Amino acid sequence: MSDCMRDWRYEATIISGLWVHETSQMSDFFEKSDICEVSSAQQHLTNMVIRSHMGLQTSPLKFAIVGCGGIIAPTHVKALRQIPNAQIAAMCDINPETGKPRADEVGCPFFADHTELLEKIKPDVVTVCTPHPVHARIALDAFAAGAHVLTEKPMSVEVALADRMIAAADAAGKLLAVNFQQRFKPSIERAKALVDNGEIGDLVRVLVVEPWLRTYAYYRLSAWRGNWVGEGGAVLLNQSPHTLDLLCHLAGAPRKVWGWIRTLYHQIECEDTFQAMLEYPNGAPGYITSSTGEAGVQRRIQIVGDRGALELVGDTLSVYRFTPSTREFLRTSPEPFGQPDTQVEVVDLPGDAGGHLAVYQDLIAAIAEGRQPRASGREGLMSLELANAITLSSFAERAVTLPLDREEYTDLLNDLKAGRRKL
Repeated sequence: MSDCMRDWRYEATIISGLWVHETSQMSDFFEKSDICEVSSAQQHLTNMVIRSHMGLQTSPLKFAIVGCGGIIAPTHVKALRQIPNAQIAAMCDINPETGKPRADEVGCPFFADHTELLEKIKPDVVTVCTPHPVHARIALDAFAAGAHVLTEKPMSVEVALADRMIAAADAAGKLLAVNFQQRFKPSIERAKALVDNGEIGDLVRVLVVEPWLRTYAYYRLSAWRGNWVGEGGAVLLNQSPHTLDLLCHLAGAPRKVWGWIRTLYHQIECEDTFQAMLEYPNGAPGYITSSTGEAGVQRRIQIVGDRGALELVGDTLSVYRFTPSTREFLRTSPEPFGQPDTQVEVVDLPGDAGGHLAVYQDLIAAIAEGRQPRASGREGLMSLELANAITLSSFAERAVTLPLDREEYTDLLNDLKAGRRKL
């Protein structure tokens, strides 16, 4: 058993103490938002177990929100209140001063201990809204109690724990979903459909730039922000999981990563800026960068293939179609400086037609239909593995291949938490 797994419950207790500070200061604050490999056969068996246990869901599902005093919990409450067959059966927070008033407002029982909640309420689904270092602890307890889990992003701080979460869900015949609500935006859904339909062709290049500006005041809001024990990272683990998820969702996971992380703008332990060069299985290159010290520029995602390209700027999607394909044009064109014929379509779709409500609707449908949710644990693992790879590569000063060496990353994270290594 790795050092990380021997110490994870102890560390969760430390994080809980920091979380009290978070919830007491943030009750009215909203943000702007060993390896367990499981084969496809095991995944198929899990889906069969889910179908046999659930059938078609007719009675309301009982939801429990753990971390109800945190800043994101009200968004989950709002979404669940819009779903007729969802009941908020209980809420939990280690800080009763902020957690109990929210439970009282909803009109449900309040607990200060999630294990007591699981034993007494026996919820169908547990929503995890705590700081991410304790996501794994709560999810594993929930699966052991027979509940499905929806966890806030990132699913954990390191891939070794995420592996355990996925394996526990499969063993229990339950679903693990990660709250990547941006996947449900119309522009992202359209882009994903174009990729899946082969309209972009073979991958040629990717580019992602997304600023996530945060002030000094943001990092002073709570003790757990921006340090290795409390957060396991900064921009890579807090803001950029959405960015990394969309990259993996649209282009797939790279096979090799050259990462660079720095603390350039804030007085925190962890990174506020990162960049990475990527190599995909077919050899295509990629580049991604993000920072909490950059303002003024909208997110830009470019996915270029040999038959077409996608560019997302904010919520505006531009689709480029090449005739003939770039590959064919390179081979057959007599013009040394020519270009294939390019047709451009600009699609301006609504920004947030789905959000958290869409995540819950998909999860409830997945439970009823015996299928995996669109942002399953395995899907959520991709962005976490990329984030861990960027950090490991930066400290190792070399390229890192995926799948990531779990033990090597756990050792690095333990050294960073203990102060034996510093950024």
